[in-house]
Amino acid sequence: MALRTAFTEFFSLQHPIALAPMGGASGGALAAAVSTGGGLGFVGAGREEPAWLDRELEIAAGSTSKPWGVGFQAWATDVATVERALAYRPRAVMLSFGDPRPLAAAVKSAGAALIVQVSELDEARVAMDIGADVIVAQGTEAGGHGGRRSTLTFVPVVADLAAPTPVLAAGGIADGRGVAAALEALVTPSVTKAIIEGSGEDTERSQVSDIARGAPWPARYPARTLRNPFFDQWRGREAELAADSAAQQAYRAAVARGDLPATVWASEAIDLITELSPAADLVGALAAEAEEALARAASR
Repeated sequence: MALRTAFTEFFSLQHPIALAPMGGASGGALAAAVSTGGGLGFVGAGREEPAWLDRELEIAAGSTSKPWGVGFQAWATDVATVERALAYRPRAVMLSFGDPRPLAAAVKSAGAALIVQVSELDEARVAMDIGADVIVAQGTEAGGHGGRRSTLTFVPVVADLAAPTPVLAAGGIADGRGVAAALEALVTPSVTKAIIEGSGEDTERSQVSDIARGAPWPARYPARTLRNPFFDQWRGREAELAADSAAQQAYRAAVARGDLPATVWASEAIDLITELSPAADLVGALAAEAEEALARAASR
């Protein structure tokens, strides 16, 4: 049994699985591997330099014949950067975190599919107004930045609002058999080790990590990360930390020395991540497990 959905039909995919465009982790090799494996891979543009973006988009474009995409943080990019990425002919562009309206026309006029990630209903309405081809409804269980709505309650509401536009669920969704993050991800071995050894109870959503790193993320999108001693020290004291440049510098220096772990983006589902698996294999394994679960449910 193959899982056929409006999403797979729209992009001619084998599996209804997309790689999140994670800044600093989802590079061209990982995006291409996910696409080759039958899903839709995304390069995470984040706040990277143009040279980095060019390099990773070239890798993605040259490493797979399947559809792939690129994702941007709407608050941190501009039309020129999006148009630069569109020159590599991605099949889709995902806009997340912020107002997608100034960027949508460039995506549409290039013939790429417009995907908008939302974490609130108001954002979902904006996505519909600008003609999003796909909406990603992200729940608070997700790692990294996001909103405050739970995945299992938020996704159905967005699906009802957006119908018949395809809606993807994001946030705290992982395989229950231990398949895990891909070797192709642009993360260090220490981060991989921390995720494999961590627990969902070790994560929390706050602004401390962004303030400490000097990353000017909008306050409406706090980040879910693994806890560390510095975050414990400043929990509930975000305003004080924001005004304390010396504390911020001390944090960055401690990370550089290795005295503190770097920020590790992690979802509540990391308990299920217990080993490494190549991305192309992981896509198929996730889809197969979902198919088996649906078949068992149907047999009952």
